[in-house]
Amino acid sequence: MHIDTKNLLNSIMESFDRISYVKSSDIPNIDLYMDQVTTFMDKNFRKTTRYPGDDKVMTKTMINNYAKNDLLPPPVRKKYSREHILVLIFIYYYKGILSISDIQTLLGPITEKFFHKEEAFDIQSVYEEVFQVGYDQIEALKQHVIAEYDCAMGTFEDAPEENREFLKLFSFICFLSFDVYMKKQLIEKLIDEIKADGFRTGPKDENKK
Repeated sequence: MHIDTKNLLNSIMESFDRISYVKSSDIPNIDLYMDQVTTFMDKNFRKTTRYPGDDKVMTKTMINNYAKNDLLPPPVRKKYSREHILVLIFIYYYKGILSISDIQTLLGPITEKFFHKEEAFDIQSVYEEVFQVGYDQIEALKQHVIAEYDCAMGTFEDAPEENREFLKLFSFICFLSFDVYMKKQLIEKLIDEIKADGFRTGPKDENKK
């Protein structure tokens, strides 16, 4: 078995360089019907799927289920606003790692407090803040991945030569997986705190125990 791990890492780094996020200004400022929503999501996220030729980005059934499970505010006269699209983008990123219940807990206070609000600070403001800051962290993420790769390449030096490359790659996957596992544990604990707090987004009511 021959695996060119160095070329594999370079390919990963190049894919990081191609990462971008959908700016709120890229979303049509008109209400969209369901078919237009799925087309927009497909156009902007198809390249992020594992198997772009086969994987579904977001189907009508998915979107209907999100609304049914209170992850997404219901459409108005079967039309979805820019704010709906922003919520769907959050859901798209969450759904691979979080349960429907956890996504509902996380987005509940956001849609309750900032969805279709007249104030200057709205869900678009929330979206732009977190995605811009997150996008700015890509370089730090690349350096972290490179460090884990270097660590993995130092393992299994005494393993049989014919298995050494695979075992080093296995180490790399294990290190990345452990990183994801620990972060998922942290995310779930933070969501549990939100749930325990009763969806409060403003100052706590000191009279409530």
